[in-house]
Amino acid sequence: MRLIDVQDLKKHYSSGMINKQYTRAVDGVSFFIEKGETLGLVGESGCGKTTVGRLLLRLIEPTSGKIFFDGVDITGLSRKEMRKLRPRMQMIFQDPESSLNPKMRIGESIAEPFRLGLHGRMGKAEIKERVLELVNIVGLNPEHVNRFPYQLSGGQNQRVVLARILAINPEFIVADEPTASLDISVQAQILRLIMDLKKDFGLTMLFISHDLEVVRHMSDRIAMMDRGKIQRIESARRA
Repeated sequence: MRLIDVQDLKKHYSSGMINKQYTRAVDGVSFFIEKGETLGLVGESGCGKTTVGRLLLRLIEPTSGKIFFDGVDITGLSRKEMRKLRPRMQMIFQDPESSLNPKMRIGESIAEPFRLGLHGRMGKAEIKERVLELVNIVGLNPEHVNRFPYQLSGGQNQRVVLARILAINPEFIVADEPTASLDISVQAQILRLIMDLKKDFGLTMLFISHDLEVVRHMSDRIAMMDRGKIQRIESARRA
């Protein structure tokens, strides 16, 4: 069953007051992602792949086209309706520190979805227990909950981001070059963690990267993108 179905999606940017010129960042892409599947989106920098990821979550508005999430055309939803839907779809950004509030301790960041009542009312003891459980799942130590993002490494902060996403309990994740800003020594660890979490929590994913070998390792199918268009989609498994 398809969780994501994209039809002729476009995002054009205009420049110039009189003689307008248009940049076709995304120029009519169509694809689907089955529930539980990872679709890899690969291409050179500037090809439009990050724009596709942001469009899928309505972080930016499309010029035209349709995006169906679980059978619902989200391009027609209001901001209020999207806010209700947002917990079901999340994004892992390239720079983990930019995703975290620098003034909040790690434990507070992970606990925020519980405090906001996304999963019903929870007491302080229950929230603390859930936070420690998630910290353990992503491979952090209990003492990390009292630290601030600047006190952790890039790899540790990306683990915090993953724990916070799991606290929200989404169905669909856009992973936009999630290891690009990390040291080579920890990239493989984070990629393996993402694969494990995807399997354990039954997640559906769009995995974006410029590295074909990484995408092939992480994905079930691969969409090749160039200059705003998807050139072809193929199985990630070598014959």
